[in-house]
Order: sequence, then C-alpha cells, then structure tokens
Amino acid sequence: MSPRALIRTIRPHQWVKNVFVGAALVFARRLDSPHDLARTAGAFFAFCLLSGAVYAFNDVRDVEADRQHPTKKFRPIAAGELGERAALIWAGVLATIALAGCLALSPRLAIIAALYLAQNVAYSVKLKHVAFIDVGLIASGFLLRVLAGAAAIHVPASRWLLLCTGLLALFFGLGKRAHELSWAQRTGKSGATRAALAGYRIPVVRVLMAVLGILTCASYVAYTIAPRTVEAFGTDKLVYSAPFVAIGVVRFLFLALWYPKDDPPTEAMLKDPYFLADLVLAAGTVLYIIYR
Repeated sequence: MSPRALIRTIRPHQWVKNVFVGAALVFARRLDSPHDLARTAGAFFAFCLLSGAVYAFNDVRDVEADRQHPTKKFRPIAAGELGERAALIWAGVLATIALAGCLALSPRLAIIAALYLAQNVAYSVKLKHVAFIDVGLIASGFLLRVLAGAAAIHVPASRWLLLCTGLLALFFGLGKRAHELSWAQRTGKSGATRAALAGYRIPVVRVLMAVLGILTCASYVAYTIAPRTVEAFGTDKLVYSAPFVAIGVVRFLFLALWYPKDDPPTEAMLKDPYFLADLVLAAGTVLYIIYR
C-alpha cells in the first residue's frame, strides 16, 4: 500500500464536482466576505473527503467489474495496488474526519453531509443498478452540495439555483449513461458495463437529454430575468451569461453522444479546451456582472 495508491483511490480530479458547494456563496454575494469564504472552503474540503470515501467504498464493491473495464482496471484496488480492507479503513477515516468537520461548522451542514454519505452508500450497494433511479440520485447529490454550501454560511438556498442545478445534474447523469451505452455497442463489451444500462435505450436517452438541455437553458434565462434576481443584483444584465450556458450544454451533448471514447463525458469535458474556455468565460461574466 502506497500513499499514491491511497490518493488515486479518492480521485482528486473528480473533486471539481464539489464546486457546487460554493454556488450559494457566489449568488448570495458573499464572495467578498473572508468569514463566509473560509466556511465555504471548509465545507468544500469536507465534501471532497466524503466523495473520496465514497469512491473508495464503491471501488471495493465494484472491484471484479472494474477488472473487466479497459480504463477502470487501472484503479488501485482493481489493479491490486491497494487491498480491499485497507481501502475500507481509508474510507472510514475520511468519512469520520469530514463529518466531524461539518459538525464543527454547523449542525445543519453535518446533517446534510450525513444524508449525502448515506445516499451514496445506498447508491453503491444497490440503487445504481436501477435505471433512472441511479441518475436521480446523482442529481440529488449535487442538490445536497448546494444545500451544504448554503448551510455553511447560513443563507437560504435559492429555489432557482436548486432547479437549475437539478436539471443540469440530470443532464450530465444521462450523458454519462448515453456514453456508456454507445461504448458498449461500439466495443461489444456490454458485460463490462453497469447493470442499470439494461433499462436504458439510446434513442430515449438522447430525447431526454435534448429536453433537459433546453429546460436547463430556459430555467437559467428565467432566473436571470426574474424580478427578484434583478432586484437582488441591481441589474438585469445577468442574462448576458446565458449564451455561455447554452454553448456548454451543446458541447456536452457532442462529447456524450457523438464522442464515445473510453473516458466518460464528465471527465472528457474537463480535458476539452472548448468546454473549458466556455466555462471560464461563463464564470468570468457571472462574477463581473454580480460583483462589478
């Protein structure tokens, strides 16, 4: 067992998903508050540890299936670099530290973190094998991240923010399933994919992704022009960031439906220069308009 194997098992490159913890900080206009910034950073780090614990636990559960996959077989547990017992102990230590840190920040944050952990354990044990329930749980995980960020700085989570987050997370989750279906058809290795895929059909997933993509963009536009939003930010210019959201949605559709490589689209987008450029421009536009 090496420190490198321990670190790889908790997948730090996936921690970018936890930036949703900071959504409440940005849209509550608290980004310039050192106190709230520190509390959000603490919540973000706690969720990184929690997600790492979940990855370690999940890899123990899926070790045999991972050994049949072209890329997952190189994960430390599947490759024999980290023992299953050691991985479970590692997961327990990370989860304990994360929950204790959340409790120190806020009891409400600790409850949300515990719900996140329990949901992901249930997902790993059973529910990831149930079509559409699996994607719904992925989306609820992102909603819990947003709620955790709001709890950390003691502000209510915007309903618009939760709606846009939920739609976007469902969109991403279905994109991952579409990629897995395409990869299985292309390689003929359906046995190496997750059991829930038996309940999905590519034509149906494509239609649902298109609908969710449109709903995500429409909801974001509706949020930017809502009277309460205009009043809160003192401007109606936030709508100018909407084109970047639409471009990101279209680019993800390309990566998920027409780019069926071994990497899932949620990882491919973090390596895609066009998607990253759009993300930077979107974030810059939003921050400039809110905090100018």
